[in-house]
Amino acid sequence: MFDRVREDIRSVRARDPAAKSALEVLLCYPTIRALFWYRAAHRLYAGGRTTLARWISQRAVRKTGIEIHPGARIGRGLFIDHGNGVVIGETTVIGDNVTIYQGVTLGGTGKHGGKRHPTIGDGVTIGAGAKVLGPFTVGSHSKVGAGAVVLKEVPPYCTVVGNPGRIVRKKGSEGGEADLDQINLPDPVKRRLDEVNARLDQIDRCIERRIADARCEECADKDAPYCPKIYKEDEADADF
Repeated sequence: MFDRVREDIRSVRARDPAAKSALEVLLCYPTIRALFWYRAAHRLYAGGRTTLARWISQRAVRKTGIEIHPGARIGRGLFIDHGNGVVIGETTVIGDNVTIYQGVTLGGTGKHGGKRHPTIGDGVTIGAGAKVLGPFTVGSHSKVGAGAVVLKEVPPYCTVVGNPGRIVRKKGSEGGEADLDQINLPDPVKRRLDEVNARLDQIDRCIERRIADARCEECADKDAPYCPKIYKEDEADADF
């Protein structure tokens, strides 16, 4: 038990530059207390003492702001930064060295039994306020952007942003430290709008050239709501 606490402290210090000492992490970081009580509750839950396990987990919620169902399965090295508002559901599975920021929900869908919550692979980073909902897998070393709503499978080494979540970046198989950058993420909506604006600019230039070629500025009907010449051409085509 205490070996796992020391391991948790090392995980926090490795990923949070604000952590100045092991004592500070032990006394001031809610993730340490939440994981300590989760492990106690999980052992009781696995042994069939579900009500006591849930009572312990709910007391931990009031103390830490982090709700971890005792039925969840969590690997080594989990770091829940700040932690307030984090919810981890009953059938959630979390791999090793995962980083979760405040306000994250690992939730289920539907009222059926069995697997209802996500499986999070090793080395995944989930940004503040993100929601991962459903019984699918977020692949190892992937990153979920802040505020994203992920509703379907994510392959390994991918970045997901938006609502609903879209894969905007894929990497090759790369190990190493967790990627904690939550700012420099691709924006697919902005990219698409830039493409539309560029196309509109091109169309404007084409129209301007057409107007210049047709000498519209010299036409007596230039202020008319429609071009009489084009209108007559359209009527002729319709009669034909």
